[in-house]
Amino acid sequence: MAKAIQAIRGMNDILPDHIGFWQHLENTVRTILTAYGYQEIRMPIMEKTELFARSIGEVTDIVEKEMYTFADRNGDSLTLRPEGTAGCVRAGIENGLMYNQIQRLWYTGPMFRHERPQKGRYRQFHQIGAEVFGLNGPDIDAEMIVMTARFWRALQLPEVELQLNTLGSNEARAQYRDQLVAYLSDHMDQLDEDSRRRLNSNPLRILDSKNPDMQTLIAGAPQLLDHLDSESADHFELLKQRLTQAGVAFQVNPRLVRGLDYYNRTVFEWVTTQLGAQGTVCAGGRYDGLVEQIGGRATPAVGFAMGIERLVELLVQAQVGLPDSAPHVYFIMAGAEAEQQGFLLAERLRDELPQLRVLNHCGGGSIKNQFKKADKSAAQLALVLGESECQQQQVQVKYLREERPQQTVAQTELVTVLKTVLAL
Repeated sequence: MAKAIQAIRGMNDILPDHIGFWQHLENTVRTILTAYGYQEIRMPIMEKTELFARSIGEVTDIVEKEMYTFADRNGDSLTLRPEGTAGCVRAGIENGLMYNQIQRLWYTGPMFRHERPQKGRYRQFHQIGAEVFGLNGPDIDAEMIVMTARFWRALQLPEVELQLNTLGSNEARAQYRDQLVAYLSDHMDQLDEDSRRRLNSNPLRILDSKNPDMQTLIAGAPQLLDHLDSESADHFELLKQRLTQAGVAFQVNPRLVRGLDYYNRTVFEWVTTQLGAQGTVCAGGRYDGLVEQIGGRATPAVGFAMGIERLVELLVQAQVGLPDSAPHVYFIMAGAEAEQQGFLLAERLRDELPQLRVLNHCGGGSIKNQFKKADKSAAQLALVLGESECQQQQVQVKYLREERPQQTVAQTELVTVLKTVLAL
């Protein structure tokens, strides 16, 4: 016997006993996004490598080490998307959605990074992202953050905390960058290998280092909040006021950064202590320079992405109750005639009661065996159709979860009975 083929490391199956949490999360978030005026967009999972090199940066770990990149038959360099923002911006520019327009867009799907697989971090992972183009005030930043807070309430996930910071303008950040590099250069012997590599290419990312040996050094570094331009400081104060007025608690974290040049002003993360080292479940911020960097006209933008796997893990841990997906009725059919008549009757029920979940027994077997499977399905009712019921155009209704007597119902009255009994 040939050895069974297994999934690629870090790319996981999502099995039926777990998919309910995914569907609950996706449906909840989709409903709220729609209520806030966001429209769904779907982009290819593969883009030209140049898009990510230009947007994320060629000296980042993602581009240098983690992307799935290959040459296609035409010799073009293509990459499985490692994140969604760049593709969304590319689609907006290419399809004329950006210039002199306000767009609220959202998307969901798989992303790919060749990382070391661990809990909460996989090589194929899934995100829900949202982007707003054409608005530059703190009001849209606040609305987006308040909307994400609504996600957690709707999902009954209280164990998440909002961390907030501002990166200021590009000019202010450039001046701060020079001071930071000077400070870190004076302590070169305390920098780890990654930090030394980032010192000249991406020094702000050093502030985000998780190396415990560097935390004292990082704590003593100059703070960007002390080097803000007045316009960015006002933007940040108004944002904090809006969040406070909306009752959204936050913690200002001056070490929360984005190392890419196109990020500016607002950055935020929702974090939890329930997932170990992979504690960020949603991250976002303002990136007013990206549209122009990719080739469009200068357009203000703000967005976020949330990790579905991490949020699902929180739902599982919290034992959040899911919407019932068990069948309402399990159709038991004894004999060839009953199978033929029951098949058509089940289709009629589905036509007349679209919200009804009907599971037909297939594959034959004894009545006793069919009842065992009906009970295992968690259905509320069993509909039993045998030879006599076929002749008399009736069906037996048996209650599987309640102590109630079995009913004999005319097939023409079955829809009415089910609507009443199941409150459909």
